[in-house]
Amino acid sequence: MNFEALLDGELWEAIVLTCRLAITTTAVLLLIGMPLAYWLNASRWRGTVLVEALVSLPIVLPPTVIGFYLLMLMAPQSGFGRYWLDIFGYTLTFSFTGLVIGSVLYSLPFAVQPFQVALGSVPVELIESGTALGAGRWALFWKVMLPVARPGILIGCMLSFAHTLGEFGVVLMLGGSLPGKTRVASIALFDKVQQLDYPAAHAYALVLLCIAFGLLVSIALLRAHSQKQGA
Repeated sequence: MNFEALLDGELWEAIVLTCRLAITTTAVLLLIGMPLAYWLNASRWRGTVLVEALVSLPIVLPPTVIGFYLLMLMAPQSGFGRYWLDIFGYTLTFSFTGLVIGSVLYSLPFAVQPFQVALGSVPVELIESGTALGAGRWALFWKVMLPVARPGILIGCMLSFAHTLGEFGVVLMLGGSLPGKTRVASIALFDKVQQLDYPAAHAYALVLLCIAFGLLVSIALLRAHSQKQGA
């Protein structure tokens, strides 16, 4: 590998865009995933199982299937895509916003499922004690459940971030490869391989490998620390 390729500005433009997408996606998933996980755990509605199945669907569906249907939904020819274009003045396809929407839907189970486990691990005794002291539902969530579930929630956020880093099929279908706009690192790596530019491809792969490995080590350490505290 030619290590000079690591200094290429095009490489870091794609890496920065990828991290920006991952951070934005993780923030959105935290905002919508926490209430959804809380509702799924607490709900007694029979249809909850269908909602859980829909949330988990991206785990088993090929990314290109998700990307294709989102492309059909967001295209300017569709009702939703045309409405977005009329309101905001740009199309969702081949835009950063479109990538965020696709990434949120694709990574949803990687956030919601750890959130559910984290919230479900809160001892019932703590919740009952808080209720007996007169705490309302939101007070229970913020002051009792959230502090106990925080490690699991952090793990869910880190998994969502890591999963977004490795996206390929969805972002390719929705965004293509527009430099500085939709050309994330996984797409740039694919482009370099197609161009037979293996030194540059090695550079992209190495940076992504290091980031992913660092995230997985952090998740393992956080999980071990959480288990040690719970012992």
